[in-house]
Amino acid sequence: MSPAVPLFGYQRKWFLDRSRFKLGKFARQTGKTFTTTLEIVDDCFEQVVQQRRTRWVILSRGERQAKEAMDEGIKRHAAAYQLGFNDLGETQWLSESGISYRALEVDLPGGSRITALPANPDTARGFSSNVFLDEFAFHKDSSAIWKALFPVISAGYKLRVTSTPNGKSGKFYELDTGKDAIWSRHVVDIYQAVRDGLPRDIEELKAGIADDDAWQQEYELVYLDEASAWLSYDLITSCEDPGAGDPEGYQGGICYVGRDIGRRKDLHVIWVWEEIGDVLWERERIEQKRATFAAMDEAFDDVMTRYRVARACIDQTGMGEKVVEDAQRRYGDRIEGVLFTTGSKLIMATAGKERFEDRTVRISEGDPALRADLHKLRKIAGPTDTPRFVAERDDDHADRTWAAFLGINAAAGPAREYGYQSVTPASPSRGRDGDDDDDEGFNMRSLRGRGGVI
Repeated sequence: MSPAVPLFGYQRKWFLDRSRFKLGKFARQTGKTFTTTLEIVDDCFEQVVQQRRTRWVILSRGERQAKEAMDEGIKRHAAAYQLGFNDLGETQWLSESGISYRALEVDLPGGSRITALPANPDTARGFSSNVFLDEFAFHKDSSAIWKALFPVISAGYKLRVTSTPNGKSGKFYELDTGKDAIWSRHVVDIYQAVRDGLPRDIEELKAGIADDDAWQQEYELVYLDEASAWLSYDLITSCEDPGAGDPEGYQGGICYVGRDIGRRKDLHVIWVWEEIGDVLWERERIEQKRATFAAMDEAFDDVMTRYRVARACIDQTGMGEKVVEDAQRRYGDRIEGVLFTTGSKLIMATAGKERFEDRTVRISEGDPALRADLHKLRKIAGPTDTPRFVAERDDDHADRTWAAFLGINAAAGPAREYGYQSVTPASPSRGRDGDDDDDEGFNMRSLRGRGGVI
């Protein structure tokens, strides 16, 4: 048996393994979906030769991924095999509960059919078929999907599961780390893939991603510890949406902006949330490093011009004092400065986590740098048992995360005035992750002050 599409060594090994239960832990962009859809088409081709038919269902993490699996995988391979197919396009999948879902389907000679659709517990039941769970570690409610799915493949059907790691939780982690002999398990990190011929420059990739956590998870296949993470990977990915992070998706609604100040070692991040109903949608995220203050202000002015910003919260700590003062002079009481102290960070981080837990935020999908940034925040006890937040590395302060939390803080609560009393910091140093915080108190007005209106 030889495929009609050339494969690298690790892909050929995966392709030729026809075990009933097969799991692949692959590094990013090493062709796990490409190779598995090739196996599916090859299986359909074999059924045509034997004058039989088969059925495959691809459950992807979202509609975009389902479309990619169908267009870049199934259809492309069917053409390579010269296997004629009838493209049914988008169809309606009616679940047992009566809910209709959008699916993509193709019919192949002999009556075989392949369907690709987003995965959830509802779509995982109601059919008898071979199943491919694509990027399963990133499926929302993976345990519930598994419970719904497994009974329907029990009558001898095949099951293919592939993913990169997504923290020490979820069904993929459980399956991959199991000690049973039922599953045929394949592990392909970036080093193995390159040894087998994948044309990638490892050092260039590592320098480009510029994040040790993201590199270890996405390319070295390390399961990062979730125990002390403020936001788990499951929680982060549950709030990802393909429609988030695109300025073109702006619907003209009220926006809230968070701005974390950084210049040399840290990023300067501007995060724009659009409020739609009770959900905050990430509309745009601007990241700058070693930019001049003029360039930073220009980027912020552009955001304030293009969006209907009701309120913006800006990191006022250290070099942020002048930034806040200048912004208030231009935009009045729509601008609120936030002093980063132990207390203020606890308030913002708690509000941010509640938003993620309630699923009332939507963030960019499939962004490894953002995932790693959100995940690296840890809550630890200080010398006096006072809780404080740190990032995992001294040279990265989770700037994207704090920009997001600042924006969530801007959207929080009714507009009202708080009285306050200035508190002299215990230390003049900047209260950022890994640095000494102002543990003695914080300016409440900076957190829940005037809510500007347009």
